[in-house]
Order: sequence, then C-alpha cells, then structure tokens
Amino acid sequence: MKLGIVVNATENEVADYTTTHLALEAHKRGHEVSYISLANFSYGIDEQVHAIARRPKSGKYRTPKTFLDALQSDDAWIGNISIDHLDVLLLRNDPSQEFFKRPWARLAAINFGRLAVRHGVLVLNDPDGLTHAINKMYLQIFPAAVRPDAIITREKSDILAFAASHGNRAVIKPLQGSGGRKVYMLNLDQPENINQMIASVIRDGYAIAQEYLPAIKHGDTRLFMLNGKILEHKGAVGALRRNQVEGDIRTNLTSGGKGALPEITDDMRAIAHQVGPQLTKDGIFIAGLDIVGEKIIEINVFSPGALVGAVKLTGVNFMEPIINSLESKVAYIHSNPAANRVPNIELAML
Repeated sequence: MKLGIVVNATENEVADYTTTHLALEAHKRGHEVSYISLANFSYGIDEQVHAIARRPKSGKYRTPKTFLDALQSDDAWIGNISIDHLDVLLLRNDPSQEFFKRPWARLAAINFGRLAVRHGVLVLNDPDGLTHAINKMYLQIFPAAVRPDAIITREKSDILAFAASHGNRAVIKPLQGSGGRKVYMLNLDQPENINQMIASVIRDGYAIAQEYLPAIKHGDTRLFMLNGKILEHKGAVGALRRNQVEGDIRTNLTSGGKGALPEITDDMRAIAHQVGPQLTKDGIFIAGLDIVGEKIIEINVFSPGALVGAVKLTGVNFMEPIINSLESKVAYIHSNPAANRVPNIELAML
C-alpha cells in the first residue's frame, strides 16, 4: 500500500502524535509512507495533483521517535510525487491551526483531496464530508438529544441572555479553533471579566455559546469512532478520559488536561450509536467524540488526537485496527474492477 499522509507541516510533527504512531504502524508492515505538508501541493498542466513528499530512509524503526527523527532528518527521501500513484491519502492536518497565520492553507487538503479523488485515490476522511465539518457548527446537525443547548452568534446580548436562561452559566468558544484556545466559562453571578471574555472570542468571528454541563467538573471522555462505530480492539475501547486542571474548565491535553482510563458507559454507547449513521453518511472514517455526561460537546474529524494516551493506558495498539481497515479498503479497490464507480464517500466507510 502506498500511503500519503497530509499534515500542516512535517517539521512540526511530534513523536507522540497519533499521526506518527499510525505512520509507524504502516511502515512496520512494509507499506510506503509519504508525508506531505500543506504548502507542498501543486496542480500541473497534466491535470494531475503533485506534491513534494518526504519519506524516512528504508530501515526498521522501533519507536515513533526514531521514525520521526528519520523522517525529519537531512537523510530522508524528498521528491516530487504524483498523488494518483498513491492508494490512500490520509488527511491528518488541522485547519484551525492555520486560521490566523496561513489562512490560504486551511482548505488546501480538502481542495487538493477532491482532485485526488477524481483520479481514483481513496481520500480519508472524505473531503466533502470534511467541508461540512469545517467548524464547530457541525455538531448542530446531529440529534438534539446528544448535544447541549447552544447558540451561534456575534451579539454579546444574545450570549448573556442565553447564559441567563441556563442557570446564569454558559461555555463560550470560537466557532473555529481547537486545543482549548479561547474557551471560557461565563458565570453571570461573577461578572468580572465577562465582557472581556466575550470580546476576545467574537473579535475573531462567530462564537458558540453552549449550555454549561456540571459533569465537566469530572472531565470529559474522548471516544474514538472508526467506520462509524466505536473503535474497539482486543477487548479494549479506544477512549481517553481527560480531567480538568484545577480552576480551568478545559480538558484538552494541550491545555494541561490529564489523561486517565475512562469507564465506557451504556450512555456513551447509545450516543455513539446515534451519531454513527451521520458520520457514515459523511464519509468520516475516523472521528473523536468529546463526551460530557450524556452529551457530546464536540465532534473532532480533523486529525483527532489523544489516541496514543489510550494506547499507553490500555497496552492495546489501536493503530492496528485503523491500518487493518485501510488495508481492507485498498484490497477491495484493487480486486474489484467496478470500484472506480463507487463514490469515495462510500469507499471511505467500507
């Protein structure tokens, strides 16, 4: 299998990223793994998508660090490839990281991914599905029963009225963003800094104000979905409980949240069962559901991370079923002459 992995910038990748672990798992199985940075795509006069790609020199790598060191070293193979020579193009970039400094890069993977689909490359997650999920508004198309009450606005008065109608509390965050950036809890009983919090969020665009869920005090659970179903392997579930740092409502690991092994409740399974059909419809091969109590507060479909934490806590290699699934899809495409007439969005969820 020839696997291309799209990242924001190869030089910024980290050994403990889920992406690195996925790449190493594929490499260990003998697959050709190429990294592509968002700035390195091109579309030629031949109407083909090309890219400057990077691969570690051939050899065995025992750890994600040694693999990534080889990929980022001066000894790595660097060359121009035609994307249509790939079997799979895995989109593992985060558009929210490009919002301010490189706005041109936000949609690069989606747009070039669409062109790659036209040339028979399996692109995951499906580019059209990702377009629907480009910001946090995506959550609002899922059943109301699985998500907290929310409004999306740039009007301070609307946000204050929403908080007042929900026990004087609300969580406010940018419609675009990740990693816990500019996530605030508004408490109208403690009005200090509320105006500054709201101004900070709406300065950059629309804000989403969500119902405050008291269960957040106990953290949230990042539950991974693969092919529209809960990611399970060798009797373990791909999930990570993220606990708050004292005095901070955020649970993101990048914001200081601490990981722990979660209990997977019947409520969580019911939630996954309700959202699975929509993820399947949108061709979302892999997703991360952030669950608080009986509600999803976010659905992560762009490079969902933290799976490495579940690997460390359970001792189960959750990269295996993901690469297994890629291998299965590619085998189907290679063995079925009619596969080129099957939409990418359907192949993504085989």
